[in-house]
Order: sequence, then structure tokens, then C-alpha cells
Amino acid sequence: MAAKVVPYWQRVVAGLISLGLATAMWLPALHVFFAGNVTDYRIAGKIAPKARQLAARHIELWSDPELVEQEIAKMRSSNAEWDFMGRTFLVLSLANMCLAEPALEEEYLPVIDKIIGETIRLEQTYGFYHFLLDYGRARPFVVQPARSIFVDGEIAAMLGARQVVKQRADYGPMLQARVDQMIAQMQKGPVLSGECYPNECWMFCQSFALAAITISDGLDGRDHGEFCRQWINTAKQHLVDPETGLLVSSYTLEGFANDGPEGSTIWLVSHCLQLVDEDFALDQYTRARKELGRDRLGFGWSREWPASWRGPLDVDSGPVLPVLQVSPSASGLALIGAAAFNDDVFLHRLIASLNFGGFPRRHDDKLEFCASNQVGESVVLYALTLGPLWEKVKNLKKAADGI
Repeated sequence: MAAKVVPYWQRVVAGLISLGLATAMWLPALHVFFAGNVTDYRIAGKIAPKARQLAARHIELWSDPELVEQEIAKMRSSNAEWDFMGRTFLVLSLANMCLAEPALEEEYLPVIDKIIGETIRLEQTYGFYHFLLDYGRARPFVVQPARSIFVDGEIAAMLGARQVVKQRADYGPMLQARVDQMIAQMQKGPVLSGECYPNECWMFCQSFALAAITISDGLDGRDHGEFCRQWINTAKQHLVDPETGLLVSSYTLEGFANDGPEGSTIWLVSHCLQLVDEDFALDQYTRARKELGRDRLGFGWSREWPASWRGPLDVDSGPVLPVLQVSPSASGLALIGAAAFNDDVFLHRLIASLNFGGFPRRHDDKLEFCASNQVGESVVLYALTLGPLWEKVKNLKKAADGI
């Protein structure tokens, strides 16, 4: 008897049904292969194995002039800011690691000093414009003499973090002078914000400046608390998006919004504000989690914009994947927010996404993410190690305030 021939269309339908059933069975479990054990990546107050491996990769980079020059040149070809920010997040990460494990000071402090020294040397040689995008030279800054709170704030944060770990006599006056310059600059603006670019104030940079001011106060006993409180009150009145309650990402010196809330800004801002106003910081994180944080099938990510607002793509936002509105840049910074506010579920899901899309590669006890670069990896390292530095600063402030 001749075998019955199944029509082609029936075979196609059967195949699609089988594929659909198989997908329905394995897709919900896919994240298991990428999530791993969260304690491999982050342990509060300690150094997790993956964080140690990622740090080793960057210690190797900064210990080899040729390697670090290649990495910096690669970043600067796209964005000079990435070169600068990569330095900042790496210094803060290493400071956290030294505080968590003091035996690392001998290895890490020389690297921190090398980064700080090289950064200040470049600023002194080429001016702060060296770390800005080209359009920073297109027109004059409104406030004169021109300074960028972006550069001042992050250099101050690096100096402050180093001093919290172990004080150097020459860094103290440098930090105090930088803080005085920042406050003078910010007070010249109607909304207490300094320019990052000509007539452009970025919330990311203001929050770093406020954190650096608070770190400095904890170290030298000065008190700029009233200024910080005035900044918070001004921001609540003038710099909050009325639709979401989130701080806007950029605005003019006069306080007119250029861009609404952005994921590549607010996650870091909420963390920095933990040193200034913990209640407001938590409010901003909670709103960001609602408006921007997303998770499906065990994977987590961040949108760049809330559903109520859509901004233009820029080099900081990076590409945004359609449909799900996945922003790799915002998702990387969401790791900082989730770690800072002990949002372990979201953090675990973000790590699963990082392992899925970041293409991790391990070699010689070093970890790198092939889909990222030095600044992206430094942000991840900071998220995996943050905690000890902020906690030490809070304790220093309490001691200075007699609490």
C-alpha cells in the first residue's frame, strides 16, 4: 500500500505548532541560563567574584600604557565624555573595593592616583574642553569665567572618594578649591545649577556635584547642607516633569527644560541624591522604576523615556531597541539604581540581560563584556561594588554634625 502523502501546507502548520510549543516551553526558562547566582556578581559590603574579575581587567588596562591608550582612543573617537566618565566610575569602584577589603589599598590606590593625576594633567594642559563633545566650543558659556560642572563635579568626586579611603595631604586643598568653584558657579544660576555646556545644565552632572560637595563636607567638617537643601527645593519647584514627577535630564541656565526624564540620567541621579536627601532620592527611584523599569520572562531592562515623553536619540542615549524600548545605556545605569536601593529582584533580572546581551568573556581570571567598552564596564563595576563609600560618607557627616 502506498504511503499517504501529507500536504505541504499541513507539514508547515505542524512545524509551526511544534516550534510554538517548544518556544512556549523553553522561553520562560531562558533567563536561567544567563542569570546565574546573584551573589557571584554582588554581595553588599563585600566583593563578589565577578566584580573582582571585572576590576582585574581594568587594573590590567591602567597598568599597561599601550592598552589604556588604545582603549581611550577607541572611546574618544565616539565620545570624549566616555573617556572621562570611565575614569570616574572606575575610581569610585576601586574606592568601594578598598573600603570593603582594606588589603586592596596597596594595589588599588596607585591606580586611583594614576587616574586622578592623569585626568587633572589633561585638564590643565588642554582645558576642560578636552572632555567635552565638540559642540561645547560652538558658543561661549553664559557664566564667565567658563567652567563645566560636568568636569568639576566628577574630578571632585574622584578626589573625595580617594580621600575617604586614605587621605593625601595634597588632595585636601585641591578638593576644597574644586568644591568652592562648583558652589560659586551653581549659585550664579537662577535654579542653582552650573553649566555643563554653554547654557546647558545636565541633571546627571548636578547630582554628581552635590554628591562631591557632601563627600567633601564629611572630610573637612565644612557644612554646605543649606545650599544642598536649597537645591533640592528649587529642583522640586522648577526641574520636575509634571507628568511623571521625575527630574528632567537637561535644561537651560534659567531652568527651562531641554529634555524630559531620561533613563540614562535618572538612575544615577537618584543614587547620588542618597547623600543629599534620602527621601527625595527614594521617591525618584520609585518613580523611575515605575516609568522606566521593565522586566519580562526573567530579564530586566530600562526604557530611555517614560511612555508620556519621547526625546531625541543622542550619543548618551545610544540606540534604543524598538517595540520593547530597550535602552542599553539606561539599562546599564539601572544596575546602579537597583543596587543602590537594594532592589534585588530587578538587579537580578538586569544581570540576566547583561549576560545575555553583553557577551561576557572570561580569561585569566579577568572578565570583560565584548559588547561594551571601558565606560560601560566601569558603570557595571560600580553597580556591583557600590555601598561602602556612600556609607562611610554618611558616617563622616554624622560625626561632623555631632550625631
